[in-house]
Amino acid sequence: MSSNSHRRGPFYGDASPFRSREGLNTRPVPSSDSNEIQLRIDPMDMDDEITGLRGQVQKLRNVAEEIGTEVKYQKDFLEQLQTTMAKAQAGVKNNLRRLNKSIIRNGSNHVVHVIAFALVCFFVVYFWSKISRK
Repeated sequence: MSSNSHRRGPFYGDASPFRSREGLNTRPVPSSDSNEIQLRIDPMDMDDEITGLRGQVQKLRNVAEEIGTEVKYQKDFLEQLQTTMAKAQAGVKNNLRRLNKSIIRNGSNHVVHVIAFALVCFFVVYFWSKISRK
């Protein structure tokens, strides 16, 4: 790899390199094996990179704390919602029980009322059809 960190080739494809600065430089080592590479690291560039990483870690920590706060808020909200729903369910159950007791106590005359209403409607329609034919 050459000292230019923005080199694009078949190994990198169209992706940009991971480094933002030229902190690592390569140079060939005079030896019998041509596969060895010596790296020279610039301490100032490393300090800048570490500072940048610390900033990113701090941002991630802040995001994680915000997520934790939101999770606690949502958990409390769900617990309140469950309590409200349990109270509403108990209220509906009590009202249905009282309604059933009332129906049993007063009798089930509502069926008779519905049948009487249907008969009255039938006769009204029947007489209206007889009158409208004349």
